Amino acid sequence: MSIILTVLNITAPVFLLAAVGFVWVKLGFEYRVQFVTRMAMTLAVPCLIFTALMETKIDPAALADLSLAAFVAYALVMIVSFVVVKLGELETRTYLAPLIFGNTGNLGLPLALFAFGQTGLGYAVVVFAVMAILSFTIGIWMVAGSGSLKRVAQEPLVAATLLGAVFLWQGWETPDFLTNTLTLIGQMAIPMMLITLGVAVARLETAALTQALVLSLIKVAVCVGAGWGAALVFGLGPVATAVLIVQLATPVAVTSYLLAEKYGADAQPVAGLVVVSTLLSVATLPLILAFVI
Repeated sequence: MSIILTVLNITAPVFLLAAVGFVWVKLGFEYRVQFVTRMAMTLAVPCLIFTALMETKIDPAALADLSLAAFVAYALVMIVSFVVVKLGELETRTYLAPLIFGNTGNLGLPLALFAFGQTGLGYAVVVFAVMAILSFTIGIWMVAGSGSLKRVAQEPLVAATLLGAVFLWQGWETPDFLTNTLTLIGQMAIPMMLITLGVAVARLETAALTQALVLSLIKVAVCVGAGWGAALVFGLGPVATAVLIVQLATPVAVTSYLLAEKYGADAQPVAGLVVVSTLLSVATLPLILAFVI
């Protein structure tokens, strides 16, 4: 019973905040997703990442191992997902990227924070940064046929990760007034992202839910296996292993739907994957947390 209560205490705030966004839209209130997303990804999330890395007490060598493990885990997920798409005779541009990249920001960061505290958040932002780099390069190439290293370099969250890693490595800290300011800005990120997730899901229209359910289950199984295998290979500690698995197992990100719309892929099946995998995560993420805690 205690483990169930622990998992509920971790996951309930995440899904309740997403429910706030869902209900907000259903009540007919205005919510400008583009504005909120831009503020979160340009300002709040970079501040969250920088302060989390600067203030964490994690050994830089452990973070380096986690970074390598995350790259290897995503490579494994890419290979298996490609095989699944080909065996299922599915369109690569539409299905491959959503099966690989999960919602490591909106769901993964708060789950890591609630489950494992500041240390877990420090690990989670590293996996999130790895995902973002891959998503803005290989991910866009999968959907559009081209990637952009320049775009990666221009992303504030990438700069915040690199700068935070330098501060962590050197043991530097910003002045108290600046740290407090950055911390306050960063505290906006998690509630903003979770509420926006609920808003985005509420506005999506879905079809072919049976196929989306099957693919969502396959995604969870593949990602958990890849995360576990990479953690064993690199000898990650218990918390780093748990964070890597949870981050990889997060549901399909809403950004996958937006990229499909932007680059002319079939966006409707991706919308189905976003909704179904997110609903499925209400059951799968607590089970995964109960297993890794």
